[in-house]
Amino acid sequence: MRREPPTVAEAVSAAQDLADEVEQQVEIAAGLIGLSPDEVRPHVLAAAKPRADRLPERFLTAAGPNRAPRTVVVERRSRPAVVVVERRTRPTLEPRR
Repeated sequence: MRREPPTVAEAVSAAQDLADEVEQQVEIAAGLIGLSPDEVRPHVLAAAKPRADRLPERFLTAAGPNRAPRTVVVERRSRPAVVVVERRTRPTLEPRR
């Protein structure tokens, strides 16, 4: 199995999904690809997305009879977390008795 480090674009995209602040994104992306934050910062700034694009939200309102207080529901859609477990060796088996 080959393991390649992520590209700059992949690292920046992952960092944008994990953090809202640009400096946090720079640190995350730099850590993922093994470059210095100064080398990654221009790529993060160039790929900056507007907040509305990054966090799609939907606002629903419902008004009840007789001018009842309005209810507001905010839904945030996000990608499910991905967990990768890497095993370097096979698990040891207990000998049969």
